[in-house]
Amino acid sequence: MTRFVLAAVLMAIAGSATAQTKTNPANAPGAADTKIRLQTLGYKDVHDLRRGPDGQWTAKAARGNVEKSVTSSPNGSVIAR
Repeated sequence: MTRFVLAAVLMAIAGSATAQTKTNPANAPGAADTKIRLQTLGYKDVHDLRRGPDGQWTAKAARGNVEKSVTSSPNGSVIAR
């Protein structure tokens, strides 16, 4: 009986640890990383930063005196419209 309880506890701990590691892959850029990348590329006043279900980040940002809609993909490419 003790072995059964010990096995059940170990399985529960392993399951919760696995669930925690799946939430944020190490190579996926976060909001702060994306904002810094856009600022490095010359964009200022980065706001309305949102992550889409496909992993792409969209934001409003100004380059020069023109505000643009900016999309940043997980691989680092940036498209401004």
